[in-house]
Amino acid sequence: MTLATGGATVRHEPDEVLLAFARAVRAAGVPVTHDRAAGFLEAAATVGADRRRAVQLAGRATLCASPDDLLRHDQVFEAFFDPDTGLPREKPAAPERVVQVETLAEGDDAGEGGDGDDDPTAAMASEVEVLRHRDVAAMTAAEKARLAALFSTLRPRPPLRRTVRRESWRRGDVDAARTLRASLRRHGEPARIEWRHRRLRPRRVVLLVDVSGSMSGYADALLRLAHTLTRGLAVRGGRVETFTVGTRLTHLTRALSSRDAERALAAAGEAVPDWSGGTRLGETLRVFVDRWGRRGLARGAVVVVFSDGWERGDAALLGEQVRRLQAVAHRVVWVNPHRGKTGYEPVQQGILAVLPHLDDLVAGHTLATYAELVEVIARA
Repeated sequence: MTLATGGATVRHEPDEVLLAFARAVRAAGVPVTHDRAAGFLEAAATVGADRRRAVQLAGRATLCASPDDLLRHDQVFEAFFDPDTGLPREKPAAPERVVQVETLAEGDDAGEGGDGDDDPTAAMASEVEVLRHRDVAAMTAAEKARLAALFSTLRPRPPLRRTVRRESWRRGDVDAARTLRASLRRHGEPARIEWRHRRLRPRRVVLLVDVSGSMSGYADALLRLAHTLTRGLAVRGGRVETFTVGTRLTHLTRALSSRDAERALAAAGEAVPDWSGGTRLGETLRVFVDRWGRRGLARGAVVVVFSDGWERGDAALLGEQVRRLQAVAHRVVWVNPHRGKTGYEPVQQGILAVLPHLDDLVAGHTLATYAELVEVIARA
């Protein structure tokens, strides 16, 4: 591919141009991942990178995941590629900037009048910080799209447990057998003391996400958080099992195993049949404890329940199932999106029924509270 610049012709490799276009689409707000960019290059090579319409269709098929993405993609495509001069369009020269320097009058303080509001980096940082503390349910679609990118800033760590087996370590208990063998190799001469300690293994984390109507404003963010925990803990040897609860129990671990968050959420959306339905937490938790708790999935695990506690069924049944869950789990954490709001009191029948059986009751309505939850899980 060639680009005419100031009378000179500069040749670019097709992959360079296509990757530059993918970066431009991502800068326009489309969540273009590495996998999507690689798929775009492969598709463009298949249909022919010199065919303008074919490249556009390849980008729509591989880089976009929603109708809004299609609109942004086409706008960037028209701005990036020029059918008259070739691929891509020549970038116009930046207008010359005139810098005006004003001399301070004698006695003026150089710091006065400069509050830093014009600093784009500071403004962006302030905007991100405000977004981190915004209630997810009150966000617009555009704010939720920007929030989705901020989930990558979370750094989950798996909770650890001590195993029965021991391994060599720089401190701990004296390893008498290894110390004695080392002494025998020196013909009875004193040797260095060897130490050992109990090996650490990651604990399993189980997530139970309420997808009933009262939690619909938080469902997307909670599933993104579940995907972030699934991918982040897997890198460190941890394991996360995710279920949705509402009117029925749905196992989502396989759906959330994809590296791409958008594909994972799309798969989860297809798998869950009771979005924004009723709430029968007691019955669904009983199914979970009977089917999965006794089989060992929740045994010794950190179980995190995301729910506001609005129970249409028997609240006493809900409390009994949480008691059974606490008996087999290492720790039970309940995440209530209303917990951190001003004036909140745990007066719902469901919350009152489960409170005696919880190890932690934490907030879960902003990205900042999700970051705190990540630390609660890591310290469990």
